[in-house]
Amino acid sequence: METYYVNKKAQSNGDHEVHTSDCEYLPNTENRLYLGRFSNCTDAVKEAKKTYSKSNGCKTCSNECHTS
Repeated sequence: METYYVNKKAQSNGDHEVHTSDCEYLPNTENRLYLGRFSNCTDAVKEAKKTYSKSNGCKTCSNECHTS
């Protein structure tokens, strides 16, 4: 199980990126929302979409859930 967060600030394309707790691109505490612990990024992105409909996996730490 991995701990996931979503960036409260959207990227230039409008996406809110989902990160693992150990990602080098994990946003500062004030710019991230705790999603929970999940066994895969698919479930974490699904949870993030409840708050931010345009959520996407981070290319670095959740690449299998990243869409261009």
